[in-house]
Amino acid sequence: MHFLDGSMYPENQDKLVITVAPYGPEWMPEDFPEDIPVTMQDQIQKAVDCYDAGATVLHLHVRELDGKGSKRLSKFNELIEGIRARVPELIIQVGGSISFAPESEGEAAKWLSDDTRHMLAELRPKPDQVTVAVNSNQMNIVEQMSDADLHGTSIGQPELYEAYREMTIPAGPGWLEEHVRRLSANGIQSHFQLANITQLETIERMMRRGVCNVPFILTWVAIGGGFDAPNLYNLANFVRACPDGAVLTLETSMLNVLPLNTMAIAMGLHVRCGIEDNIWTQDRKQKMTSVRQIEQLVRISRELGREVANAQEARRIYRIGEFYRDADETLAKNGFAPNRKRGQRGFTHHALATA
Repeated sequence: MHFLDGSMYPENQDKLVITVAPYGPEWMPEDFPEDIPVTMQDQIQKAVDCYDAGATVLHLHVRELDGKGSKRLSKFNELIEGIRARVPELIIQVGGSISFAPESEGEAAKWLSDDTRHMLAELRPKPDQVTVAVNSNQMNIVEQMSDADLHGTSIGQPELYEAYREMTIPAGPGWLEEHVRRLSANGIQSHFQLANITQLETIERMMRRGVCNVPFILTWVAIGGGFDAPNLYNLANFVRACPDGAVLTLETSMLNVLPLNTMAIAMGLHVRCGIEDNIWTQDRKQKMTSVRQIEQLVRISRELGREVANAQEARRIYRIGEFYRDADETLAKNGFAPNRKRGQRGFTHHALATA
């Protein structure tokens, strides 16, 4: 991505797209009972409340009545249908792990099998997006969390802490190509959740081979533990690696969320918040609901002169429903240099000569 003169002027930036992750599958309801919905009606209402506050993308997980994360696709169908009836324009983004919460104390936090995750392409009504992990990777979500972050929460229990510390993502090349293919065939957008530049390069190679003909809509997930750490140097390197046609959202965890989102707003990037990422105010004196986090970002963005996208604008920015014919169109639409032609030497991209 290029940052030319004036790139931080709000009139030269897209409106801000706010993604909210309000279901927090890693927490148990007792960790934040005021803001963790359990009944289906409360889970639907949570989506409505977040939309009314200014979020236009909903990162969706589902709970069972016992408070544990659901792995039943029928529950996802039920929640999506209920949200569609109340806020039809909201972009629904299903978390591709379905739910990574361990089912009992001391059990490893595991993602579902490859075949089960492929079934996300069959959800009805279909979501707008499913998040897609790239390359099998460690996902130790507690590595950069402090004792103060976890004090008094279920993750602070030694058994659960260890389960999350050992969590891994299965996302090998065969599964990845097939998953993108199935999602695209069903008109569902792949939203790539990337831990570092190497995963970005994997997607670029897939696009160059013509097996990933989709808009490059992605999130930089800077949570440590196998992912980038949320510091300025990692952020700058990742942003520099993104092509100009990419749509980039920033994500991190705990007290890093607000500072990183503030940088994203200033840079013309997009933001993610919600209790899946952080439950604390910056002074840790109280817990902060997903709605309050959205309202805070709306206020900061408007003070910087950058308006917040409505649902229709967010759909345009995110290129919902857009897919491409082949590698050439995919590379051009996403702002990558074209593939080298047979026999071509030197630079892959030549300016046209003028008479």
